[in-house]
Formats: sequence, structure tokens, C-alpha cells
Amino acid sequence: MTKDIDPDFDPAKHTLTESSYFEDLEIGQRFLSPSRTLGDANFAAFQMVSGDNHPIHYDEEYCRRRGYPGMLAHGLQVAAQCAPGAGMLPHVLEDSLIGLIEHSAKFLKPVYSGDTVYPALEVIDLTPGNTTGVITLRTTVHNQRRQLVLEGTQKMLVKKRPIAANK
Repeated sequence: MTKDIDPDFDPAKHTLTESSYFEDLEIGQRFLSPSRTLGDANFAAFQMVSGDNHPIHYDEEYCRRRGYPGMLAHGLQVAAQCAPGAGMLPHVLEDSLIGLIEHSAKFLKPVYSGDTVYPALEVIDLTPGNTTGVITLRTTVHNQRRQLVLEGTQKMLVKKRPIAANK
């Protein structure tokens, strides 16, 4: 059985947004990631990935005996919520993104199982090179109580617009 091919459909053009380059970005531009509630499945998945087996992250009773309201999220688990791929930024940079080259974070408040987190990335610096540029992003994570629980920076290496394609 032969299937008809749609000549108007091009999988290469099936993207979420038009690709941007270094020159298209602006200081203050924000990229929000979807909010998510960190539950038992998130904690178990992070334990599998990290190999961290300390009971403060995985044993409710251990945490309660120490005065915590629940399991405490590992700092790196919270930082992972700022992964650019969790939001729209890599789609916006589709053809220009080379990679994440630096990440730092300060853990300001605890995050517990059941908390909902709201990650965001904001362009705070643009450093041009010859054919690439470095985007510096301020990363933040707030919780459902509007508390800033994480703040940091990330740097991404991005291509400049090819000369033939300059606007």
C-alpha cells in the first residue's frame, strides 16, 4: 500500500518559533519555564540520576524527626529546574545555540516535596565575539509562597547571524 506524500509539508520547518541569533537578543528579555510541583516522583528520579542517598532527601520520617515539614529537595535538583531546555529558550535559539558553558547558583531557601517552583531566565549581558556571542542569564526560582529560593547565572554560547542572512 502506497501512502500519499504531502509536497507542502517539510519536517525541517516544523518548529515552535522562528530561530533567533545573538543579534536578536536584548538585555531584559525573559524566558519563563513552566511551573511544576516537585513530588515524590521528582525526588525519586533525582535520586536515581544523582546517586545521592541521604535520607534528608528521601525519608519523610527522618525529616520530621529533625523538624523539617517534609523531604528537602537537593540543591542541584532545584538548580536543574533552570535548565534552558525546560522552557522556550532553546527553541528560540534553534539554529544558533551552541551550548551552555557556565552555571552557578545560590540556594536561598529550602524547597520541600510538594512545593511548586517557578523558574525564569533573564538576559542580563550580551558579549559579542567574531562569529559567536555569550549570553549571560540571571536564573531565578520562586516557590508558591513568592519566595526567591534560588538565584544564579548561566552563560550560553550562541552563533551570530550568518553574514549572508544579516537583516
